[in-house]
Amino acid sequence: MRYVDKVLQPGEAILQVTTISRVGYIRGIAVLVAAFVAWGVTSTSTTSLISVSGEIATLALIVAGLYLIGVTWWRRFTTEVAVTDRRVIYAIGFINRRTVEMNMDKIESVDVEQPLVGRLLNYGDIIIHGTGDSKEVLEEIDHPLDFRSRITAA
Repeated sequence: MRYVDKVLQPGEAILQVTTISRVGYIRGIAVLVAAFVAWGVTSTSTTSLISVSGEIATLALIVAGLYLIGVTWWRRFTTEVAVTDRRVIYAIGFINRRTVEMNMDKIESVDVEQPLVGRLLNYGDIIIHGTGDSKEVLEEIDHPLDFRSRITAA
């Protein structure tokens, strides 16, 4: 059961649920591609020193790429972001969980920051400004403009 479903108040309705963007996988995939390029370049070498160092570099790049993919998967698995008709709920973590719940009447503004790649792949950072000095930054969120619209329309 999702965290969001556990903390709903009676009569509260979920408007939208999202998570971290899949774009994080691109980093790991790029490193894996670099590993295969390194393997292809060094496997044709006749010098044993270049061949061995290429194999070590390839292995290191494969481990790094798999690590980056695993970290991204874990972040996506353990992060929930939701908008209900009463509040914004942000929960991250598995054993050590950090949650932020901001009531709609306490939200002053919602900003979306999208780099060029974020606009093309539809992800970005959402900055929620609450009353006073409170500010929450939700990084690499899928469909940030839709999410902002759900918050501001509620």
